[in-house]
Amino acid sequence: MATKTASLWRRALHDPQLQDLPFKIETNEHGQLVLSPHNPYHSRQQSQLLRLLDRHAPGTGEVIIEFSVETSKGIKVPDVVWISKERWAQIPEEAEASPVMPELCVEVRSNSNTDDEMTKKRQLYFESGADEVWTCAPDGRVRFFDAEHERPDSTLAPSFPASIA
Repeated sequence: MATKTASLWRRALHDPQLQDLPFKIETNEHGQLVLSPHNPYHSRQQSQLLRLLDRHAPGTGEVIIEFSVETSKGIKVPDVVWISKERWAQIPEEAEASPVMPELCVEVRSNSNTDDEMTKKRQLYFESGADEVWTCAPDGRVRFFDAEHERPDSTLAPSFPASIA
C-alpha cells in the first residue's frame, strides 16, 4: 500500500471523530477519504447476501461484511466478501486493510452509484486477485462477473439465486 494512502487509512481508522459515522470509509488513488452513506435498505441487502452466501458458498471459507482491502487505487471496502481459509491465513494479524484479496467481492449498489464506478471497482478487485465480483441492485437483482465478462451464475456458488428480493 502506498505510504500516503496507508498513513491516511491508519489515521482514519484511529480517529475517534470518524468511529461512529454512518458511512463506509474508503480511500482513492489521490490519498483522499471517500465516504459512502448507508441507508437501512443497503444494510438489509448486505445481511441478506451474507445469510445466502453462508448457505450457498463452499464451507471452506468465511463470509464477511465490509472487509477493507488494499488496491492499486487505495483502500476499498466491498460490502460483502467470501474468503477461503487459505487466503485468510495469508493476512497478517496487524493488517489494517487486507493485502490479500478475497475470492469473491460483492458491491451493493445504491441509486447514486454509476455503472462506471462499479466497472472501476470490479477492475480493481480483479486486478488485485478476486475470482468473482457481484453487484446487487437496489431491487435485489444480483449480477455475477468473472474477470472476462458477466456470467449467468456464479462459479464459486452456483446455486446462489439471481435475486435476493
